[in-house]
Amino acid sequence: MVRKKGSLILCGAFLFVAWNALLLLYLWGRPPIGRLGEGGGAEPGGKEEWGVGRGKGGRVNLAGEVIRLAEEVEIQLETQKKLLKQIESHRAVWARQKDIGKRETDDTKVKVEVVHQPPKPPLPLKNNVDDRDQTELKHTQSPVHTVTSDSKLEQHQGTEIKEQIVKNNKLVTSVASPEVVIPILVIACDRVTVKRSLDRLIQYRPSPELYPIIVSQDCGHAETARVIGSYGDQVTHISQPDLSDIRVRPEHRKFQGYYKIARHYRWALNQVFNTFSQSTVVIVEDDLEVAPDFFEYFRALYPILRSDPTLWCVSAWNDNGRDALVDPSKAELLYRTDFFPGLGWMLLKEMWDELEPKWPSAFWDDWMRQPEQRKDRSCIRPEISRTITFGRKGVSLGQFFDQYLRYIKLNTEFVPFTKQDLSYLLKEKYDEKFIKEVYSASLVKIEDLQQGGSLRGPGPYRVQYSSRDSFKVFARNLGVMDDLKSGVPRTGYRGVVSFLYRGRRVFLAPPEGWTQYDISWS
Repeated sequence: MVRKKGSLILCGAFLFVAWNALLLLYLWGRPPIGRLGEGGGAEPGGKEEWGVGRGKGGRVNLAGEVIRLAEEVEIQLETQKKLLKQIESHRAVWARQKDIGKRETDDTKVKVEVVHQPPKPPLPLKNNVDDRDQTELKHTQSPVHTVTSDSKLEQHQGTEIKEQIVKNNKLVTSVASPEVVIPILVIACDRVTVKRSLDRLIQYRPSPELYPIIVSQDCGHAETARVIGSYGDQVTHISQPDLSDIRVRPEHRKFQGYYKIARHYRWALNQVFNTFSQSTVVIVEDDLEVAPDFFEYFRALYPILRSDPTLWCVSAWNDNGRDALVDPSKAELLYRTDFFPGLGWMLLKEMWDELEPKWPSAFWDDWMRQPEQRKDRSCIRPEISRTITFGRKGVSLGQFFDQYLRYIKLNTEFVPFTKQDLSYLLKEKYDEKFIKEVYSASLVKIEDLQQGGSLRGPGPYRVQYSSRDSFKVFARNLGVMDDLKSGVPRTGYRGVVSFLYRGRRVFLAPPEGWTQYDISWS
């Protein structure tokens, strides 16, 4: 449309110039026109040529001819004035269309490049005293596009521009479709094995535009930085600027690493939400490997997390996800859990706005599990983990790794979660079915499960605990993790831990009528 109008304007301008040229040639070459009957021919060689005639009344004829020509010129000038007004009106329309077309082109370019080019340069953050320095970005910043309105445009055109600005501001979370951008934040420090994590993320990532990878590095480890930098524009590399030690109580000096991790998390999440203006994020650490359907899993669960206020995270991790404890035929099975799992988890900006002002100085994951933060909200977790950890080295010095983490099963079957109805995970639907399934299961003793002779079928079966000690004893004997955080068992929902034992579904559950967790059990 714009190109067609541009051609029309060029043709009009050409006709205008040509018309004036012809008019000048006509006026210059035109002989005098005498009165009829005086022999004033117009042809060359006539009796009276221009300026030569000496006949009677020649002077009067010349004056009249000048007046007549002046009138003709005035008429022609009026015609040309109208033509110029038409050209000017078309030029204004063309200019507006060209401006809109340019903005649309710029928008498209931003949509394509949003994965590698943050929408604005890093700024100091308001709420974090450690964020005074500028973010160090390892790529070229994209220009900021602005739109201003011409004072001569109509009021409705100004409205169009306002709508366009709003549209531009939403580019960060929408890429040419209703699909939200889900960035992956990789928390890195001094592990060069971050390469294994990044290789899998890039291998399984279906769209760089919808899943930009942001690697936030602490520690200032040069070799790790070179590994991250080797991925070029496939990732965005940012560096936590404050590498200083943190002043802690003498008895906490051995926990310096936990303090630095909490500081890094806070800074990195502020970058994602406040600097890059994202609406959600999936956080993974540099020692996690992801499953083939990792991105599909979070894409499908984003609207569930967004719509259910009783949820506050989605995790890819099953704490009891060891090979013998999960059903390999139920890769699509998902649960609600009251225990914050971490290890590949999705967080919304609204939740970060709630947590950030009171973010702890250390041990952030256990802090997340406290009732003051959880507020009776739950997370989603899978039957079979969508992440595994390969990092025995770390601040925890391999705690739980050799005993549990190294045996976690990683899902290998791609499950098309986005094509499934996951509304069963909404609290009202889930609780009714879950409670009925658990407490209608046959109540058995742990010895029955261990011996197995008197049991028929795959279950489900229920083992009941009534105290902290009985839970820990049963958990150890059945092979599930026995620790509790703020009274909540790992993977527990309403106090119930679901797992497979020797091929049978088992619910390790409190008595029917459970109401709340007892934080003294921790």
